[in-house]
Amino acid sequence: MNPTDNIDLLNEQWQGLTAFEILEKALSLFSKKIVFATSLGAEDQVITFMLSKIDRSTAILTLDTGRVFPETYDLLHRTINRYGVEIKSYFPDTNKVEEMVNSKGINLFYESIENRKLCCHVRKIAPLQRGLKGMDAWITGLRREQSVTRNGLKIVEWDAGNGLIKINPLLEWSEEQVWDFIKTNDIPFNKLHEQGFPSIGCQPCTRAIEKGEDLRAGRWWWEMPDSKECGLHGRK
Repeated sequence: MNPTDNIDLLNEQWQGLTAFEILEKALSLFSKKIVFATSLGAEDQVITFMLSKIDRSTAILTLDTGRVFPETYDLLHRTINRYGVEIKSYFPDTNKVEEMVNSKGINLFYESIENRKLCCHVRKIAPLQRGLKGMDAWITGLRREQSVTRNGLKIVEWDAGNGLIKINPLLEWSEEQVWDFIKTNDIPFNKLHEQGFPSIGCQPCTRAIEKGEDLRAGRWWWEMPDSKECGLHGRK
């Protein structure tokens, strides 16, 4: 079977499976040509835990933008030690960062959506593309409930931007399910989650949310909700 031509079939076959079962199927189908991209958020910690139970040799990558929270680095260290997995860090191109900062300023992202997306491209999208090179599929921790930009997602999708399949095993999970699973399995998580940060990205682009706000309201809070994607998941 050619997975690229059978997205609908895979969605049909995997509908109703647990996240653990979806991961088992995906790892079996794509063998060593699949990678998990973790931001070390709560959902991604759940997936890392599951992968450690299925196959600790599964490729895992994370993006070090150079502007993440100290708490995120701490969690990366704790996670590697806890599960005995390898999480490979991908960094932005130094020359590209220097060119961007020297021409547009260190905090260019506050000035326009165009600038913010440029920063996301240099610091996140380009490194991710290097991490996905040679792979047939990648795993994400996306959930439909997270934001309006994710309502139309499916468990298995064709990622046209990166030219490979994208798998979202936690797509139907609720926030409550995520945290119940974390507590039940004593999964390490970012300490900022206990300080009002449900979604954690780069430090200057993330704030704690107020009571009643959307889960991703603290990400690029100066923008409208329908523009709040960095481009990693097909949004331009």
